[in-house]
Amino acid sequence: MDVLVNNAGITKDGLVMRMSDDDFDDVLNVNLRSAFIASRHVARPMMRARFGRIINIGSVSGLMGNPGQTNYAASKAAMVGMSKSMAKELGAKGVTVNVVAPGFIKTDMTDILGDELLKEVAPRIPVRRLGEPEEIANAVSWLSSDDSGYVTGQVLVVDGGLAM
Repeated sequence: MDVLVNNAGITKDGLVMRMSDDDFDDVLNVNLRSAFIASRHVARPMMRARFGRIINIGSVSGLMGNPGQTNYAASKAAMVGMSKSMAKELGAKGVTVNVVAPGFIKTDMTDILGDELLKEVAPRIPVRRLGEPEEIANAVSWLSSDDSGYVTGQVLVVDGGLAM
């Protein structure tokens, strides 16, 4: 295995005062723990091959926080710390570990927000639009390539300027 992309992600939004322990744990288990387990599984063969790319899909929510998403933001912020630690452990063996942090992208996850909310969000994004899934795929493709061999432990924010 040359490339692992950890892209599992769920939300169970709710205000912190009303969020159940189960909702918090479920989001962290899917969004963070699954990436840890998959990464641990491929790390040894990648190190033996002296080549590998682990790309974790984070979110700008993990960089900025977001009301009603304490669990989601925590899982994506922890993804950054985990990725940086793994990058330091695996880099000498030819394995890079990076995070792609999307902003608002046209996906099933943003479709549930509704047209009215999305119309409010777009003007706050400097490029004045939501991103396309292909724009995230392009970032992942580059991080998977030989062109990114000197890039590790980084967060590539693909958000139209939202988080700056």
